[in-house]
Amino acid sequence: MLMTAPSFAEDTLIDTEGGPIKVETVAGGLDHPWGLAFLPDGRMLVTERPGRLRIVTPDGSTSEPLTGVPQVFAKGQGGLFDVALDPAFASNRLVYLAYAEPGDGGAGTAVARGKLGDAGLDDVQVIFRQQPEIDGPYHFGGRLAFAPDGKLFVTLGERFQFEPAQDLANHLGKIVRINPDGSVPEDNPFVGQKDAKPEIWSYGHRNPQGVAIHPETGKLWESEFGPMGGDELNIPAAGANYGWPVVSWGKHYDGRAIPAPPTHPEFADAIDHWNPVISPSGIAFYTSDAIPAWKGNLLIAGQSSEAIIRLTLDGEAVTGEERIPMGTRIRDVVQGPDGAVYALTDEDDGKILRLSLESPHG
Repeated sequence: MLMTAPSFAEDTLIDTEGGPIKVETVAGGLDHPWGLAFLPDGRMLVTERPGRLRIVTPDGSTSEPLTGVPQVFAKGQGGLFDVALDPAFASNRLVYLAYAEPGDGGAGTAVARGKLGDAGLDDVQVIFRQQPEIDGPYHFGGRLAFAPDGKLFVTLGERFQFEPAQDLANHLGKIVRINPDGSVPEDNPFVGQKDAKPEIWSYGHRNPQGVAIHPETGKLWESEFGPMGGDELNIPAAGANYGWPVVSWGKHYDGRAIPAPPTHPEFADAIDHWNPVISPSGIAFYTSDAIPAWKGNLLIAGQSSEAIIRLTLDGEAVTGEERIPMGTRIRDVVQGPDGAVYALTDEDDGKILRLSLESPHG
């Protein structure tokens, strides 16, 4: 079915399997917004990739850029990435930022935290730096998620370097797990192993840009970009190797084949994959009753697919998929405290969109 891309200049209705969804623009004028986190009072912290952090109110009022944001490497895919609140934010006011940090040897994904004050972040400290730094503007990862035990997961791309994703002596192509202060949890899988970075949780990743904690199991779920084809959805296990670049469900950009995951059973395989790609960025589990048909589903922000991809699940198995056409690249998707779904559009004049079930009475 040929569909006209929504413009969202005004409220738009999209027919979905779960009923008509109303799409409203909460705020615009954001330069490639990347990450969004709700404050306890209902306001939103939103990152812009060029290096700005703003507060947006529920009615769309947007603050000036907050102070205290670290300098970012804002070339190519680099910049300011995700934002997350400390689990104890109500008492400690700590905000965490993932970003591409410039350095003498290139750039690397870093995580900093600071206390949210009236005008910005105070007492900002860098708590993690990806090693080594790499020249080039690609594959930074950059998504954050706090687990129920208070540990922080950080996704790290392989910086378009391929083979280092298999090497435990570096952070490239890894998901790391750290304490909120940046120290290493004693129960991480590679603690004490010679020539292995102790922060590593899982490895063999390409460019993981989405993470979410399952609301019932507490497990980490992760989405990542494949090469030409082969985007993945994984449930990263402690110490597991996901095979990149040895195996993939896709192929190289020059057309060369890559062995499929079943040819190497020693690697953990994705629970779902896509050919052609959807270009998955942020992900979120939907737990509200506000859109009943979506409850218990996983939502994925689609870049090249210009959609929100809704997956139905049975435990850890994907049982169905619906693509909600958005007509523009979607960078992140978050469930709001009101039960609506908030999406960030990845464009120069980026927007925060609010998706809700249209009332039968209009």
